Amino acid sequence: MTSSTAADYIEDVSPGSGALPPRARYASSDAKSLSLNGSWRLRVSATADAEDDSFAEEGHDAGDWAEVTVPGHWVLQGHGSPIYTNHLYPFPVDPPHVPTENPTGDHLRVFDLPSEWPSDGGAVLRFDGVESCARIWLNGTDIGEFKGSRLPHEFAVGHLLKPGDNVLAVRVHQWSAGSYLEDQDQWWLPGIFRDVTLLHRPPGSVLDFFVHASYDHVGGTGTLRVDSDVDGRITVPALDIDVATGEPVTVPVRPWTAELPYLYDGLLTTEGERVPLRIGFRTVELSDGLIKVNGKAILFKGVNRHEWHPEKGRALDLETMREDVLLMKRHNINAVRTSHYPPHPAFLDLCDEYGLWVIDECDLETHGFTEQAWRDNPVDDDRWTPALLDRAARMVERDKNHPSIVIWSLGNEAGTGRGLTAMAEWIHGRDRSRLVHYEGDINCRDTDVYSRMYASHAEVEQIGRELDGGTHRRRGLPFILCEYGHAMGNGPGGLADYQRLFESQDRLQGGFIWEWIDHGIKDERHGFAYGGDFGEELHDGNFVCDGLLFPDRVPSPGLIEYKKVIEPVSVDSPDGGSVRITNKHDFADLSAFAFQWSYQVDGESVGSGPLTVPPLAPGESADVKLPAPPVESDGAESQWTVRALLAADTAWAPAGHVVGWGQIPVAARPLPYVSATAGPVLGERRITLGPASFDARTGELQSIGEVDVTGLRLDVWRATTDNDDGASWQTDIRHGLLWRKLGLHRMRHRLDGVELGEDALTVRTRVAPAAWEIGLATVYRWTSDGSRLRLTVSVAPEGDWTVPLPRLGIRFGLDAGADRVKWFGGGPGEGYPDTKSASRLGRWESTVDGLQTPYVRPQENGARADVRWAELGGLRIEGDPEFWFTARRWTTEQLDAAAHRTDLTPGTASDSGSAAGVWVNLDHGQHGIGSQSCGPGPLPQYFLNAEPAAFSFVFSESPEIS
Repeated sequence: MTSSTAADYIEDVSPGSGALPPRARYASSDAKSLSLNGSWRLRVSATADAEDDSFAEEGHDAGDWAEVTVPGHWVLQGHGSPIYTNHLYPFPVDPPHVPTENPTGDHLRVFDLPSEWPSDGGAVLRFDGVESCARIWLNGTDIGEFKGSRLPHEFAVGHLLKPGDNVLAVRVHQWSAGSYLEDQDQWWLPGIFRDVTLLHRPPGSVLDFFVHASYDHVGGTGTLRVDSDVDGRITVPALDIDVATGEPVTVPVRPWTAELPYLYDGLLTTEGERVPLRIGFRTVELSDGLIKVNGKAILFKGVNRHEWHPEKGRALDLETMREDVLLMKRHNINAVRTSHYPPHPAFLDLCDEYGLWVIDECDLETHGFTEQAWRDNPVDDDRWTPALLDRAARMVERDKNHPSIVIWSLGNEAGTGRGLTAMAEWIHGRDRSRLVHYEGDINCRDTDVYSRMYASHAEVEQIGRELDGGTHRRRGLPFILCEYGHAMGNGPGGLADYQRLFESQDRLQGGFIWEWIDHGIKDERHGFAYGGDFGEELHDGNFVCDGLLFPDRVPSPGLIEYKKVIEPVSVDSPDGGSVRITNKHDFADLSAFAFQWSYQVDGESVGSGPLTVPPLAPGESADVKLPAPPVESDGAESQWTVRALLAADTAWAPAGHVVGWGQIPVAARPLPYVSATAGPVLGERRITLGPASFDARTGELQSIGEVDVTGLRLDVWRATTDNDDGASWQTDIRHGLLWRKLGLHRMRHRLDGVELGEDALTVRTRVAPAAWEIGLATVYRWTSDGSRLRLTVSVAPEGDWTVPLPRLGIRFGLDAGADRVKWFGGGPGEGYPDTKSASRLGRWESTVDGLQTPYVRPQENGARADVRWAELGGLRIEGDPEFWFTARRWTTEQLDAAAHRTDLTPGTASDSGSAAGVWVNLDHGQHGIGSQSCGPGPLPQYFLNAEPAAFSFVFSESPEIS
């Protein structure tokens, strides 16, 4: 005989009991409401049945309980620990059962009704988000339980309320049957993490309503119809609309788009309530095999966005959400996929207001079942279908009145099954004004969009040309990359190459970078903690830190790169005397922009002014004549820079904000030349050559003038990036592992000879790892004109090199006092072969510390690309040809060994034991970055293949900088 307990609901596959049917959410009305956010009492138990239900009774003494903030997660407020897994369930997979060890948080809140709270009508208690299962009591009465962590649930409670000392008790379980449906790649964080609100429901108040606001792009008219469960009237003063609910009306309107998000203020009035409306007229359709809005195909330049705050987890406030939207708009992002659950509803209000296309995704992922070949997957088990349909309905009904939402998504990485088909059929039946997406539906049986994750550039090109095969239905559908450009650590690389494909084939309608923000948890010990830092039994390390923003919302170089790659105004040059401006918007012309030119000589601006550009329509280009150069270049390198700026303040950025830019070369740089007029002189222990001193035995450089130089030698190693290391499940080349297998991180330098010629010092070496026959025959040739020193490095691979090099150049150490850096080259931030679209040629300054990019897991970073010259620590270094420049206060080996930012402290010694405070790399080449932490590696054109190479640097003293 099987016994049952009061907690059987935890493992029930149903969505719950007692909750009201889902309905549209609106931000405000004239009905009273009471926020129950704030300080709550909390008691955490290790199991679901460790405590009885007496805490829910009136008069229970919780004086010795902890206090926590709601919205919030108790594990981020000192009660237990968070857990991070990518897709593995952190409990045995035995659906619908969960472990006995099931952290359970009993929450208590005692509240009074405001004195003005009406005595008529009813009341609804709304929970906007609780992870993962909750049971609710009000004044001792059990009112229901629910699952569906990121979805709203409402309960009728008017009959239970009293004027004062209302006791709201909520028991929250970390694990439940619902956890099997919520295996998203994120932290497992139990708690009441979204708002709790009490809503007065006057007699005749609004129940559910659906705003239908379509746009006819041919006639320029909008048709409005608002269906309401309760009869009322709709008024839109700006359009002179005053009609009954359910009655359509057609009038001339300005449409809503993400570029021009025009909203009309309206009002839904019933007998008992007035609800403000924000109405955006737009029509979404699948037409000619394309996603079209208002008759035009759109191009998604998007991101996937988890909700995250480094201290509060998924408990976001309005200003944090606004900061996200403003950052997106300022970085040219036009679309968001709400991975992998509906966001806080206020975020969608902001998308409506500021203008972002939204793919709203259901709170569904069963990724962990892939470990058992999807056996017992809930989405293919009819017992779970009611829960799946409940989740779909709660998303659609809550969010259906947002014009920003153009596509519904069934969820993410949940395999395939009958439950997903049922969800798609329900959504198609409920809302025909939007499309349906699900990446796992590879043959597009139930969906309207062909969607993939991390497809390579080559495959995307094939898809764009309709050469990818698949079903007849799929071949006729538009294609998006719902995830690409995995933004983990240094990267992602190859974004510009993807964008060129998107812009060249109509079927390719863009994609969504994975993802928006690193989910690091602020932590004194680690700086930002990630998986494994809380003693988790299973975890996926820093895979949770794969965003375009660092956890503190500072933009990463990846976001700066993406902004440049997707800029809506492009600047190119058909010839040296004019500039070609192209409007890459889908809807907006260029009337909102001002254009400016500037002219640089050797990286310094010597003139600037306005540039008159016509208000080009979307897709149009114009060649605009540039003025005469303000000065003669006189043999120096020169170029134009043209910027597209906001002409006036907007809701999301001030006037002068740079939206797009381009640089047009005029005269090339003369390469540095050193006449070999000084010869090496051998002393007792040293060799002198012009301003330099060398060790007489090894030929190692010791100083240039008054500047001490330590350990100058060939360097091929970089602290591997997340993308170098790749992902464990990938079967193709993971360069980081191969580099370590070959020992490129432990190269040995054999001295083969020191030769003093009439005008040169030549040092011959072989650089090679232990255990392998491969090596690099390396020759250092030093010459001088008496005041400057030229180093030419020649490298010849020996043996069978089957992998590219991480980097190729020289490194050396300088005194710790070296701090200020000047350079002429790419900047202001870092750039690598496939991540340097945003690297702008100019003169830049920084501190050594300012050159570092603070990735949550330390790795190769901070290289400045296309550097002509750099000054640091009293040295001036010129390159022949241009080079990558890096300087840091620790060695590459120390950087490679660090697991967190706090592990990095200024280094004091090289491998050979010689002292140095700043380590400098001057690289002839760097291997590409790619996004192989989850996606494809670098394209072949960005490989740094082991092949013969020669490169030079010219050193001189630069006393004005130290």
